[in-house]
Amino acid sequence: GGQWEKALQIFSALQQVAVEVDAITFNAAVSACAKSGDWKTALQLLTVMVECKVEMDTITFNAAISSGAKGCEWQKALMLFGEMTRSKVRPSLVTFSAAISACEKAG
Repeated sequence: GGQWEKALQIFSALQQVAVEVDAITFNAAVSACAKSGDWKTALQLLTVMVECKVEMDTITFNAAISSGAKGCEWQKALMLFGEMTRSKVRPSLVTFSAAISACEKAG
């Protein structure tokens, strides 16, 4: 249910007390958004990752692409897939599955 909101509150609290956030922390927050269908927040977190100079990995992209697919934002999901390959981050089976799922939403 609404546990993803608590996850984001914890993530925000970590940043406020100057705990260094890393890819694992971001991945957990992006995944929480993806599972809840909150693709807008998931994409905002990617921007924050870049600002914090945290490198995105396969898990980050998988969660973000899945978020786009679940939110019927197939164009954003496929844009992220393209960005992933340009960033030289190696896609996994989960990545391709999420991208295919996004294409299904295109109709």
